[in-house]
Amino acid sequence: QVQLVESGGGLVQAGGSLRLSCAASGRTFSSYAMGWFRQAPGKEREFVAVISRSGSMTYYAVSVKGRFNISRDNAKNTVYLQMNGLKPEDTAVYYCAASPRTDWALPRGGSSYDYWGQGTPVTVSS
Repeated sequence: QVQLVESGGGLVQAGGSLRLSCAASGRTFSSYAMGWFRQAPGKEREFVAVISRSGSMTYYAVSVKGRFNISRDNAKNTVYLQMNGLKPEDTAVYYCAASPRTDWALPRGGSSYDYWGQGTPVTVSS
């Protein structure tokens, strides 16, 4: 069982930056690939970024590549999402999630994730 708690969301102007954090409970954090997803009002949840168990591999959605950076600190049981160059279309509730899959290092589908945080809202004003 893994419990995830996100923090770091808020209101920022376009072009600004935020860093989201996701703290995980349990002693097996390094056994999970960690992903970030987001859901804007009236839209479906979408994949944002994923990082492998060791942190050596990452993958990003096209819409955020080059602006966002995912990282993790397995000693602190925490995954981060550094968001730079924010745009109004980045406005959403951001969720972190943990995937126990061993057959795919960088899962991108929500169904691959067993554990989800409660979400942290990000609002980007124009």
